[in-house]
Amino acid sequence: MMTRRAWWLVIIGWLIPGSAQVLAGDRRLGRFGLRATLAAWIIAILLGLGLVLWRQGVTSAMFAPVIGPILLTIAQVLAAAYGLLWIVLGIDTLRLTRLVKTRTPARYGIAVLSVLLLVVSGGSAAYAAGSIGTARDTLGSIFGQSGPSMPPSDGYYNILLLGADSGEGRDSMRFDSISVVSINASTGATTITGIPRDMPHFPFSPGPMQDLYPDGHEGHADPTCGWGSGINQLRTEVELCRDGAALYPDAEARGSSPGVEATKDAAEGILGIEIPYYVFVDMHGFAALIDALGGVEIEVTERLPKGGGPAWEGQPAEEWAIGWIEPGVQRMDGDTAQWYARSRYTTSDWDRMQRQRQLQQAILAQFTPATVLTRFQDVARAGTDLVETDVPQSMLSYFVELGLKAKEQPVTPVELVPPLVDPEQPDYSAIREMIAETLHPATPSAEPTQ
Repeated sequence: MMTRRAWWLVIIGWLIPGSAQVLAGDRRLGRFGLRATLAAWIIAILLGLGLVLWRQGVTSAMFAPVIGPILLTIAQVLAAAYGLLWIVLGIDTLRLTRLVKTRTPARYGIAVLSVLLLVVSGGSAAYAAGSIGTARDTLGSIFGQSGPSMPPSDGYYNILLLGADSGEGRDSMRFDSISVVSINASTGATTITGIPRDMPHFPFSPGPMQDLYPDGHEGHADPTCGWGSGINQLRTEVELCRDGAALYPDAEARGSSPGVEATKDAAEGILGIEIPYYVFVDMHGFAALIDALGGVEIEVTERLPKGGGPAWEGQPAEEWAIGWIEPGVQRMDGDTAQWYARSRYTTSDWDRMQRQRQLQQAILAQFTPATVLTRFQDVARAGTDLVETDVPQSMLSYFVELGLKAKEQPVTPVELVPPLVDPEQPDYSAIREMIAETLHPATPSAEPTQ
């Protein structure tokens, strides 16, 4: 009888913390535990109902610049406190079992089960509190400075997505990957437009760079500080060869930089759309994010080398490759995915752009709730090292809503590469017309009835 009693106390005490004490121990402690458990259940139920019925309001509060961190801090303290109470009640429950009066074979099983449940309780509470703290710190780190909240432009939120290596040599860093993500403000339908990094002689939208180049961007051959006419030369020109702070005096205050703002103006001039925000993706952090997600699944169509650099161009890949990415469906780790996105020594820049877009879509598809929840702290930590942005924190809840809608629809890719676009002499009027037709397709008119 004491053995059965011990089993029941351990199990029910873990499932409903405080119940074991009410039944067989300190009722005051038990009532406190039951009240805390009931409060935790009520909070969880209300939060669940809120996410279902008032999801936008709940997410707006959690991501609000001032209220959000306070709510997350309170939630972290409550999770840690309840976890500690759960452990205390579990230890007290083990005392109440009176193991010395149970049968010998069962005695060890009851003790082992109690210890395992204590580990689960403490680990769950510690993980929950740590994840909440990580979320708060990540939001503060990434969205500490930001631009103003902007309404959609012609029904779309357009975000400039930049990729580069911000490691050694950052003073001469150029954006290796340039694309614009256009998200329909109503449906979440997403279009990603890839802009070749060497696209030349492009126009600017109205602003300081258009004042300098009313007829399109021009290169400047100067051995001391020169630049080409390609779009990825803008950071060198604006931040190293010109006074970027004079051109874009508000850039730093809003979490941006003169090089990014100049690239925004160029992308607006090329595509004919308004681009209020940017996201910079560090290639080192890019690899860490993929590792945090557990890898990414990609179908490789041709054999690609790992390694290389400008000094190796023109030489057979077999002489410098440190490894190969073989054709077929592969689950890539961060290092392999990084080489897959960067490799251009046996293929063209156009192929490289398509692979980058393929990786972007694969990563977006892998951001499922289950993956993020089980790997939250790793994903958040990688995100802090990965991203710089001027997207305001006040817009996050809205973009979360759009992201959930976007996952239900295919992503439309547009690459400004041959044969669609002449890489030497792009027709920018035709490009702007094509983007307008892609984002705002004509509604087919109904055929007249006879």
